[in-house]
Amino acid sequence: MAETSQGAKPVVIADSVHVEYKAHASGKGLKEGTRKILTPHKALRTVHALKGVTFKAYENESIGIIGSNGSGKSTLMRAIVGLTPTTRGAIYASSRPSMLGVGAALMPKLSGEKNIILGGLALGFTKAEMAELKDEIIAFAELEQFIDLPMGTYSSGMQARLKFAIAASKQHEILIVDEALAVGDQRFRQRSEARIREMRENAGTVFLVSHSMKSIKDTCSRALWIEKGELRMDGDPTQVIRAYQKLRNQ
Repeated sequence: MAETSQGAKPVVIADSVHVEYKAHASGKGLKEGTRKILTPHKALRTVHALKGVTFKAYENESIGIIGSNGSGKSTLMRAIVGLTPTTRGAIYASSRPSMLGVGAALMPKLSGEKNIILGGLALGFTKAEMAELKDEIIAFAELEQFIDLPMGTYSSGMQARLKFAIAASKQHEILIVDEALAVGDQRFRQRSEARIREMRENAGTVFLVSHSMKSIKDTCSRALWIEKGELRMDGDPTQVIRAYQKLRNQ
């Protein structure tokens, strides 16, 4: 991709992205003669999740994605990764984006340690590399006392810490973090935010989807506000958050 006049290379381009999908809307019919009869039926309804979203993301940026529930934030991130196809428009990326979400798949019957190995292999590490990184990942996730237990015994916070630690062990060119910092104590959030800044400074681009405005302000150099499928505002995180909160408080 061509560099801009400022020398920053775009790594993700969203060009008038629309995402539409069909969903079943349930309803109930009434009345047959004098009797009321409940008749469940389903009708297909078109949901327009993203409506012409356009932006460019550059190297060394950490971009916060904010918006109300159901606004299209996660749909946009899934479209960037390639999990959700665009209906119209296109998304271009300089390398394959990686997505870290609290719903990332781990094996509940396997130990935390074995999940680290599997997660690392999925990221492209060799077994030898994972043997070297394993202790660092365990320490980052603060799970030394529990690492031999099955993942299914972990709390949601413990699982989220381990998922983040595994993903953060690799330097990603494009990383999407979806709500992973919403769990865990303040100390872990601060360490996670520091790791995101480190990845960004090493020429990585990070998208952070979060309802925590503090995490966005502390971590991101830019913010996108998605509302009802549209890009409402793109700019300095403090200014974007102020506009978003003003609308919510009306």
